[in-house]
Amino acid sequence: MSAGSQSIGAVHYSESVLAARTRIVTRLFDHVHDMADIGVAAIMGRIPAYAARDETFHADVHDQLAQLCRIGLGALLENRKVTPGDIAYTRRAAARRARSGLALVDYINAFRLGQQALWKSLMDYAGDSEDDREAALSMVVPLNRYCDLISTQAANAYLEFQRYQSENGHESRELLETLLSGALPDRGPQLSLAHGFGIGVDADAPLVVVTAAMLDPHDTDSDATQLTASSLARVGVNGLRTLSAPHRNEVVAIPALGRGSTDELCARLRETHDKLRTAGIRLAVGVSPVVTRIADLPRAHQESRSALELLPEDGGVMALPHLTPFRYLVLRADDTARHLVDPRIATLLAEDRSRGGVLAATIRAFAAADMNLREAAEALCIHPNTAKYRLGRIQEQTGRNPRGVGDLIDLLVAIELQDPLRRDEVPR
Repeated sequence: MSAGSQSIGAVHYSESVLAARTRIVTRLFDHVHDMADIGVAAIMGRIPAYAARDETFHADVHDQLAQLCRIGLGALLENRKVTPGDIAYTRRAAARRARSGLALVDYINAFRLGQQALWKSLMDYAGDSEDDREAALSMVVPLNRYCDLISTQAANAYLEFQRYQSENGHESRELLETLLSGALPDRGPQLSLAHGFGIGVDADAPLVVVTAAMLDPHDTDSDATQLTASSLARVGVNGLRTLSAPHRNEVVAIPALGRGSTDELCARLRETHDKLRTAGIRLAVGVSPVVTRIADLPRAHQESRSALELLPEDGGVMALPHLTPFRYLVLRADDTARHLVDPRIATLLAEDRSRGGVLAATIRAFAAADMNLREAAEALCIHPNTAKYRLGRIQEQTGRNPRGVGDLIDLLVAIELQDPLRRDEVPR
C-alpha cells in the first residue's frame, strides 16, 4: 500500500478521499439536530400514528434519531463497525413504542424514514468533486449495515416486549401475588397459567425466587420496570417461560428449574443483568435458595430480597444457592465483627495483602486441604517446605497456630472479613 492511501474494509482509498470523508462526516456530526429535525418532519408527515402523538412523544423520537445519528457517524469517524452493544439503549425506546400501542410496521417505517434523512443530509454536505463523490460512496456499505442492525435490533426488542405483554398481563401479576402468599390456585385459568410456567405440575419441582431492584431512582418508571420484567421472563432453563412481573417497587420472577441447575440459571441472570446495564438499567438481583413447596415461596421471596443487601452499591447478581452459611455470615458481618479481629492478625493480613496475599492464600489452601500440608502445597504449586515456612511465619506473627481448628477458623474469618467479596466471587 502506498504512503498516500489507506484502506477502509477491503478497499483502498487515497488520502484526499479519506480527507473528504472525514470532512463530510465531521460536518454532519456538528449538525445532528438538524438531521433529526429532517427525520422527525418526514416521520410526522408520512406516518399518521406518529403525528397523532403529543409533543413529549415527538421529542422522544427526535432524541432517538439524534442519538442514532451520533453513533453511526462516530463509528465512521473511528473507522469501526457498530456493535449491538453500541445501540443497546434502543431497547428502552422499543419498549416505549410497544407499550404505547404503536404498530410494528409504523415503528420500522420510522427507521426507514430516519435512514433516508441521514442519506439526504450526507448528499447535501458532499460536494460535486470526484473526491467527495467517492467519499460518499465509501460510506454506503457501512451505513447500510448500520441501518440494518438498528432496525433488526429494534424490531426484535419490540417483538420481545410485545410478546411479554401478551403472555404476562394482569393474570400473571395476580398469579405472582397468589404464589408469594404461599398458595397455588386449585382450579381454573390461574392453575393452567401456573402449569404453563412449570409451577405446581410436580409436587417436588424445584423453584427459586428472583428479585430485581433498580438502582437508579428514575428507573422505577414503567418502561424500565417492564423491560426488566420481560428480560427476566426469558431466563428459564427448562424450555418453559418464566413467571415474571413487577411487584411493588421491584420485579419478581419465579423460575421453575426442572432439570436445569442454579448454575445455568445464574449464568443467564448475569447475562441479562449485563445486557440491561448496557441498555442503561442498573440492577441488583437476588436469588433465593431452592424450594420445592409452594408454601415456602414467601420465605424464598424474603431470602431473595435479603440477598440484595449483600451486593455492592453498583449491583450485580447474588445467588444464595452458591453461598455456604459461613460465607453468608461473613458477607452480613458489620463493623463490630471487624473490630473483634485480633490486631496482630489484622496487621499481618494488611501487610500480606500489599505483597500479593500469599499468606492468606496459604491459609485458605491449608483449610481446603483439610489441614494436609502436602495437598495444600500441591494446590499452590509450591514445595511443602515453603508451605510449612509460611504457616510458621503466620504463627510467629499472630500467635495463632493454623494447625489448630479454633485458630484456623479465627484466621479464616479474619481473611474473609478483610475481603468479603473476593475477586473470584465478585457479583456481575
